[in-house]
Amino acid sequence: MPTRRTAHRHMPTRGRSAAALAALVLAASAAVVPAYATETPGTSPSAARACAPDAHVTGYSDALDKRTLDGVGIGGLSALAYDSRNRAWASVMDHSPSARLWFFTRPEDPRATGTLVLRQPDGTPYGNNFDGEGLTVLPGGDYLVSSETEPSIRIFGRDGVERDRLEVPDRFRVAPDGEASFNATLEGLTVSPDGRSVYAAMEGALSGDAPASGEARDRRILVYRADRHGKYRLDRQIGYQVDAGNRVAEVTAYGRTGLLVLESWWQEGVGNKIKVYGVPDIRRPVDVSRTANLSTVPAGELATKKLVVDVTSCPTGGATNPGPQINPLLDNYEGMAVTPLPGRHGAATLRLISDDNLTSTQVTRLLTLTVHLPTAAKQVIAAH
Repeated sequence: MPTRRTAHRHMPTRGRSAAALAALVLAASAAVVPAYATETPGTSPSAARACAPDAHVTGYSDALDKRTLDGVGIGGLSALAYDSRNRAWASVMDHSPSARLWFFTRPEDPRATGTLVLRQPDGTPYGNNFDGEGLTVLPGGDYLVSSETEPSIRIFGRDGVERDRLEVPDRFRVAPDGEASFNATLEGLTVSPDGRSVYAAMEGALSGDAPASGEARDRRILVYRADRHGKYRLDRQIGYQVDAGNRVAEVTAYGRTGLLVLESWWQEGVGNKIKVYGVPDIRRPVDVSRTANLSTVPAGELATKKLVVDVTSCPTGGATNPGPQINPLLDNYEGMAVTPLPGRHGAATLRLISDDNLTSTQVTRLLTLTVHLPTAAKQVIAAH
């Protein structure tokens, strides 16, 4: 897993100068793709756009791909969150010469509106020592951003200056300081709709969680709870098992107890596979903070997941891709956001954004789907 991930996501960009990266971003022209509705003869448009098990593609756009704003190239987008104060969507730039957030409007046909450089407490900009992966906007307006470098979870003010950090257990640090693998740490980050909980998910497994034989498929998710002063304290850890060969690329909280998990698979020369699962009740898994090896935990004590959408099975909608893909609609989707649809119990708009790794063989794409979110049993009963 670490070798595959390194070859895929960061090897093309590491070692390049800022000028070289900027030249690469400027080299390709952007393709603006409007929302689409494919239709196959003899079928309704909704049937033609269906994805397993109960989802539909609404549209996609490549309008941000290889674009620039004020001379800065847009790319490497690795998260997706709505910033109500800016009335714009936000994303964090993955491992780049300057750590920054990007803001844009209208995901169906996005236009960049601004950028925010992330800075250390003394005002010095973060650079290659910061590998932004997860982003969420806290109730007070601050930005919570995870970096895979240490890993870390930092709180930035709206001026981009670091204000605080959340606790990350020592065993989550990259080896040899801890049990995490390089480039496979805190990839997913989200805050619950009520603002009381923060979830930070490991992309890969800790070395101590490996089974005696076979693939290590269990991942840890850190759960933080807000105290009476609004500070997030580490509360517990829960276990989640990915499908064989997959990694956790993102998590997004929904409802009172739900958590979406974006699982991703990649193989050189083949491309990506993407699935989104829903954990209906994130309160149910046991606390595994004191568990030395997750592979010893009974399956019933891990998070229970249900498939929400297999994006790999979606129709292409006429999409193209500059690199090899099983489905040209796919790419390295690493950001995810969900918005419930009013008056439609369980229905929601799901948005995914891809990280092009600042290469010409990948694309920055915003994909929009309509999905059905699995709900905890007691919530379903209460709703009726």
